[in-house]
Amino acid sequence: MPGKEKILEVRRIIEPYAHRTPVMTCTTLDTRSGSRLVFKCENFQKGGAFKFRGASHAVMTLPETIASRGVATHSSGNHAQALALAARMRGIEARIVMPENAPKNKIDAVESYGGIIRFCKPTLADREATLQKVINEYGCGEIHPYNDYRIIAGQATVSAELIEDSVQLDCLVAPVGGGGLLSGCILGARYFSPRTLVYGAEPEKANDAWQSFRQKRLIPADKPQTIADGLRTSLGSLTFPIIRDGATDILTTTEEGIIEAMKLIWEYMKVVVEPSAAVPLAAILEHPGMFAGKRTGIILSGGNADLFRLPWLEQQGGVH
Repeated sequence: MPGKEKILEVRRIIEPYAHRTPVMTCTTLDTRSGSRLVFKCENFQKGGAFKFRGASHAVMTLPETIASRGVATHSSGNHAQALALAARMRGIEARIVMPENAPKNKIDAVESYGGIIRFCKPTLADREATLQKVINEYGCGEIHPYNDYRIIAGQATVSAELIEDSVQLDCLVAPVGGGGLLSGCILGARYFSPRTLVYGAEPEKANDAWQSFRQKRLIPADKPQTIADGLRTSLGSLTFPIIRDGATDILTTTEEGIIEAMKLIWEYMKVVVEPSAAVPLAAILEHPGMFAGKRTGIILSGGNADLFRLPWLEQQGGVH
């Protein structure tokens, strides 16, 4: 598990590649939530999401003997984009297994960064089996989207920066899918702000982390149907213990709550976020008593929204 010195080292490694993203506030959303909110805007990160931190750390520290054969992963979008971009920066190939229902804007982005895509059925078993075939065929080095300490250490730099750039945070809320970001945030808070309580937020329709946290055992996602496509994956064997032992709680949100939170961020903060990034604000708005009067950090995890399939437009029957 990455320690404090490791996270400081990772910050130095990725500094030439990754943006130090801005921190924003919004008085209107403070009033709506009853909390003093501080937003870490990873939607402005390279590749449009926090994923570039872990991907760039993993790619840039690969031994040349492995890097020369390229890298491979499975991802619904943001890690795929991040890995393809990091690989291009290092001058190596990236082969990406993506589910056939991945958003078109994320598929296009992977291809624009030079990633070589192989599609699979949208189940974790199919993703993993297809990835193994790719690795066997090409000898690529696997860089898992979240179940990898190199990735977790990279994502921990998100909370480390937020803590450094903010007045003391009482709470920190991050979305949880595979758990790389949340487990990284837990470690960042543990080492740099031990009194900060860290919460995970996930959709009710993809609540495997909520179930796993409460039952203290790893429960995989079962056909999640949420609009938050980045949160449809299951926790991993490395991320789950960190979350089980370090999270204060996992909160769930409705699909309607995610859409409303996404609209609020677009309208009042004037920034583009994807549905997954709106889940923490939705959780705070649906559980206001837990955050009332507290200074709360929110990770806006990504901004790779499909502008032709915005959820509030789809509710109204599509784009007109």
